Amino acid sequence: MKKELLFGAIIGGLSYLAYIGYDLTPLLIIGVMGVVLLVISKRNGLLKINSYQKVVEKSKFKFEDIGGQETPKQELKEALEFLIKSRQASQMGIRPLKGILLTGPPGTGKTLLAKAAAGYSDAVFLATSGSEFIEMYAGVGAQRVRGLFKTARENAVKQKKNRAIIFIDEIDVLGGKRGSHTSHLEYDQTLNQLLVEMDGLTNNEDIQILLIAATNRPDLLDTALLRPGRFDRQVKVDLPDKAGRLAILKLHTRNKPLDSDCNLAEIASETYGFSGAHLESLANEGAILALRDKSGTIKQLHLKEAVDKIILGEKLGNRANRQVLHRVAVHEAGHALVSEVLNPGSVQQVTVTSRGNALGYVRHNQKEDQQLYTKSELEKQIMILLAGAISEDALLQERSTGAANDFQKAMQLTEQIVSTGLSRLGVVSVEKIPKSEYYLICQEILKDLEEKTKKVIDDNKDTLTRIINILKAKEKINGTELRRLMEVDREEEAAIIA
Repeated sequence: MKKELLFGAIIGGLSYLAYIGYDLTPLLIIGVMGVVLLVISKRNGLLKINSYQKVVEKSKFKFEDIGGQETPKQELKEALEFLIKSRQASQMGIRPLKGILLTGPPGTGKTLLAKAAAGYSDAVFLATSGSEFIEMYAGVGAQRVRGLFKTARENAVKQKKNRAIIFIDEIDVLGGKRGSHTSHLEYDQTLNQLLVEMDGLTNNEDIQILLIAATNRPDLLDTALLRPGRFDRQVKVDLPDKAGRLAILKLHTRNKPLDSDCNLAEIASETYGFSGAHLESLANEGAILALRDKSGTIKQLHLKEAVDKIILGEKLGNRANRQVLHRVAVHEAGHALVSEVLNPGSVQQVTVTSRGNALGYVRHNQKEDQQLYTKSELEKQIMILLAGAISEDALLQERSTGAANDFQKAMQLTEQIVSTGLSRLGVVSVEKIPKSEYYLICQEILKDLEEKTKKVIDDNKDTLTRIINILKAKEKINGTELRRLMEVDREEEAAIIA
């Protein structure tokens, strides 16, 4: 009714102006421009303040559906108890937890944890992303933040619930440090509004709201956002350990036909550094490979092939020529030999099959998730990295560019030895060491380890040649075959090749 009255008043006013002889051309031009701007703003979503929000009536996702991450799940459950038992908390004089920040690498399950939190607390769940709040128009982000909290309360009332959880993914886009954006103040205004809304959350409200945010760059967040009273809990969601990887694999393969020979514990031990997303992809790729082989079940070889595919990519169709194949076999055999000599049982597989940007590779067993290394362990890793190039030197009298990545990693480990006080310099501050001296100490360590690696290669040249011959004939050797090959004589070698 109000719109009709306003429209009638405008028509009446324009008619009167035309009657008294007023030129309506400027007003008509302004009106047309206003309509055009209105259409453009609607198309860009400027006026659709709440269109980006995804409202989930009830999350059916549970913590039991998330493999591993036992510590983050327990921390979240403890925090959610204050939301579920808000009255008891208020009687004890406990202020409500206003925010929980989930931090960790991509693919570790931060979004899944937020969904499970909503299901655990029987709360209305709203999900959005930090990028949805930032527009070129000033004031839109702040308005959207206000709309987000308003929508959470309205949906809780509609669903007859007294609690709601708002989840903001990639909050570093919205909550970056103020003053870091020189173009305009839209970012800062949006963050300021979020801070105001969080400060307004109290125990006295009919609808209890908890904000859960996720980021893999907590170092970019504004300090005002991280202080107690806003994000009260910071939960680290890290890469899963071996037990966690096994639990995740079991979850992602429960709807897939696994063969009786499948050993998920072995796959879990070989996937050090994999996130939950990687493991889901591994299970999916294994099923695809089984389908490609027209196999009714997923076998262990399919899962192992999937591990290689995720790490290095698909096999390349073009086979290297004989000369290149021989050099690659020499290089990879050197890595494998030195690895087995220094760390018996460490090689899982060595191959000269091209994948992605790698012409060949050695995959190592990871018996346990290791976070601390001694000097001798770092030196062994460096020797294994140098072994490929030194093997080429010993048998082909010339190195190739294939060792570039090996040298880069070897230098990083050497710098780690120096920076952690494990070199002859003892405890040092890397920033205060003259660059020339820093370079010389690194070169001294590398030269010493090169000599040690060369001695290992020279002492086992016959074994190295046997490994090379088998690699050129079969293209792939698993760890068990490699260790047996290092102990056989020439007659057995010929039988293996045949």
